[in-house]
Amino acid sequence: MERVVLVTGASGGVGLALCRRLLGEDGRIHLCLACRNTQKAEATRDLVLQEYPAAQVSTVEVDLGNLASVLRAAQELRCRKVLHMLTTAEGIMTQTDRLNGDGLQEVFTTNLFGHFILIRQLESLLCGNEKPSRLIWTSSSNARESAFSLSDYQHAKGQESYSSSKYATDLTSVVLNRKFNKQGLYSSVVCPGLVMSNMTFRILPVFLWVLLMPIMFLIRFFAKTYTLTPYNGAEAHVWLFKQKPEYLDPLVKYHSCTSGLGKNFVEPRKLDVDEETAEKFYQKLLELEEQTLEKYGDLLD
Repeated sequence: MERVVLVTGASGGVGLALCRRLLGEDGRIHLCLACRNTQKAEATRDLVLQEYPAAQVSTVEVDLGNLASVLRAAQELRCRKVLHMLTTAEGIMTQTDRLNGDGLQEVFTTNLFGHFILIRQLESLLCGNEKPSRLIWTSSSNARESAFSLSDYQHAKGQESYSSSKYATDLTSVVLNRKFNKQGLYSSVVCPGLVMSNMTFRILPVFLWVLLMPIMFLIRFFAKTYTLTPYNGAEAHVWLFKQKPEYLDPLVKYHSCTSGLGKNFVEPRKLDVDEETAEKFYQKLLELEEQTLEKYGDLLD
């Protein structure tokens, strides 16, 4: 059976690079591009098919920061019967935040909770398959325990929303392995390194990045996580795609790295997480999920 791979944030950056690299690794997969709007999704599909004209590529419209959109997408995806890999590349890279239309913090929802709801809604596709299925979360080296609080897990009161959401991602992955490994679903987290993408360019004006790029290439001789390009940033995702997930350490984050001479490699590093905190946080996610499903009951099968 062909492997079905769903990539969120597939229209650009690491997400698009990952799609291209996955098809380069295995042209037999069915690749599903999850993008925020239909126009972007179709444009991305056309772009991918130009490079891999024989590929099986479908699309689904989903805005991970909008829970109604997530539930509609899950409803559509459940018709496809099976899913072997889901990887998260959509996100918001900012330390400031605001409320979204659901009354939740936007960074928390887009980077974590929207994906969590999607995964929970697709359990029937991800669990109990003939071969193990996997989740690959895009985390960050900025995932810091000091930025996260159980009492304010959406980070409404802090100034490090991105760091908090990525630490919450690490916590979630740890617990998902406990809950679902026996059902054949495995979760891993990756860090793409410092990548120049649309998210990065929002931090500083583009002309400043252009001026900084030669310096950053030099820094890479001393800082291997300066992957710089989306292609390099997707290295850990692609490496995990080729591994047997049941043999991976659930308490490790896999970092994309690039040497000063441009050679890509993956470096595993132990996750800095408290497993008791992870379990408590997971329960809070379940409570928030219950509230969400009550609110949007009309979008459930």
